[in-house]
Amino acid sequence: MSAVPGEEALYALFRSLVDEATASPQSAEALRAEAVDANATLVQDLVQFRNIGVPLDHHWSTQRNGAAFGGDYLSRTAMGKANIFVNTPTETTYLYKDQDATGEPLTGEHGHTLTFPAGSLPPVKGFWSVTLYNEHHFFHRDELQRYSLGTKNKGLRYGDDGSLTLYAGARPPADKELPNWLPAPPGPFSLYLRAYWPEPAALDGTRRPPAVRRTSD
Repeated sequence: MSAVPGEEALYALFRSLVDEATASPQSAEALRAEAVDANATLVQDLVQFRNIGVPLDHHWSTQRNGAAFGGDYLSRTAMGKANIFVNTPTETTYLYKDQDATGEPLTGEHGHTLTFPAGSLPPVKGFWSVTLYNEHHFFHRDELQRYSLGTKNKGLRYGDDGSLTLYAGARPPADKELPNWLPAPPGPFSLYLRAYWPEPAALDGTRRPPAVRRTSD
């Protein structure tokens, strides 16, 4: 594999490490140990959305260089570990959350709400969605087979004032609110708001997502 322009020295460094590991079993073992340690002490933390990207109000975070990381190797690693794949910012705006409005971890042991005031849904030319993931960033299996809510859900219930409240937790809300419920595991979970083909207000930070508030113990 040829080096990306500007990364020749970095490629040369990694090649020298491979050569050393090939020539010396002791060096190979030391490099393996360091890789395991780095994964446990650095990379694993990047699965937590609060540790990556740009912090926003109410303990949300985002990133603005998806698929165009350049020399931002930490963000590249974080996206690869936590998200697997991301589009460029002009294609999709991503907003991440694993803490409530007070900074407490999101957990299915409690109920939570996310309320978009009237006229304040994510500004998109395409569509938007809020997806719920377990602590490993996989879908939580549930009887409804419901993993996200958003534009494509035509049965969402809006308030009399035009607001939209989504619910997240292991226990369902009142029957009338079930169409707006994202089932959560009993333990930690994360919310992931995607805005596809975002309007300028989503790209420049003018429109930010509302707080996620704990509603029950």
